[in-house]
Amino acid sequence: MSFRIFRVTTRSDFTLPADLQASPEQHRALLEAILAVSADLSLAETLKHIVTAAAQLANARYAALGVPDETGTTLAEFVTHGLTEAESARISHQPHGHGLLGLLLRDEHSLRLRDLTKHPRAVGFPPNHPPMRSFLGVPIRHKGRILGSLYLTDKLGADEFSALDQALIELLARHAGLAIENARLYAQEQQLRVIEERQRIGMDLHDGVIQSIYAVGLTLEYVDSVLADGDVAAGRERLRLAVEGLNNTIRDIRAYILDLRPRRFEGDELIAGLQQLLAEFKANTLIRVDFIAEPGAEEALGPEGRLALFHIAQEALSNAAKHSRAAHMAVSLRQENGQVSLTLRDDGRGFDPQIVERRVGHGLNNMQDRAQAAGGQISIDSPAGRGTEVKVLVPPAR
Repeated sequence: MSFRIFRVTTRSDFTLPADLQASPEQHRALLEAILAVSADLSLAETLKHIVTAAAQLANARYAALGVPDETGTTLAEFVTHGLTEAESARISHQPHGHGLLGLLLRDEHSLRLRDLTKHPRAVGFPPNHPPMRSFLGVPIRHKGRILGSLYLTDKLGADEFSALDQALIELLARHAGLAIENARLYAQEQQLRVIEERQRIGMDLHDGVIQSIYAVGLTLEYVDSVLADGDVAAGRERLRLAVEGLNNTIRDIRAYILDLRPRRFEGDELIAGLQQLLAEFKANTLIRVDFIAEPGAEEALGPEGRLALFHIAQEALSNAAKHSRAAHMAVSLRQENGQVSLTLRDDGRGFDPQIVERRVGHGLNNMQDRAQAAGGQISIDSPAGRGTEVKVLVPPAR
């Protein structure tokens, strides 16, 4: 499953009503605010960006963003701006969505007040809440649904928020709705990835490690029976096979650990990153590794190319650790016919890519996708019993 966000910003996204004129500084502030709310795919961080940008854009002392629960009648999340930690701690409870706040969760229209305390729906403030007067409330919508509401209070330098303030915040809210929806979709995709990975790990453990341990257990039971019959030679031979089986299982577990350990690589020093990756691979699999790298090859790549090659190497090494039964791995990074090549070759038993793909999930497809995204191509040669070669060619950065 892949998740991509596309956003085309047009001039109409910044159009204000004909009777309102914003200064160049206000237009620039609006653009900066829109860029800020779209800068993160974390939902929590997105909400913080939105409420901060709204306060700065409308010059409000306080701002908040309320997100309704599934019923749409009660606030599930309430993110604030302008209150210190000490002030927030003194307030007895967070708003529940009654009064004006609840009104905006159900009404698609903005609300601008000179004195919010005089509105008939006002219910007052909880104990230790700072006093507030001027008010601007704007719903955040996306595809006809209210995703939340922006609440701004206490306009700095004026007694109330202006019609221009309202128009600017409404434009911001339009983009905030898209940013919130994107963050939610991204969170859902991450959850699906976790579920898929758990299923893959469970299948691998069941088909590999658990079955191997079960086989060792049966072998030891047989050893016990033949020793009871006095056949020491047969018992020793079966015991040797059990020890060998346990060593293979330990190797498999190390391979899973190698595959699951997170690694940070930001596309900077590819050779150093590969050296660390290969050192971990060797330590966990006991496979001998030779690595040859041309510094000029790394220098020819841009960050995207380096990142693609690193992750392809990571995936290829993971597959080798699990399936190759190799004793030796040779890795090279070179310049070749105007392109940069990364080659990983082992002396293992080889595999049928289609069969392995069904067992390990999306690994081979991931390598193909990463190579194509970097403008390159990948080839996998794995004849049965003659090892595996993974070769990637990526064009240099322009």
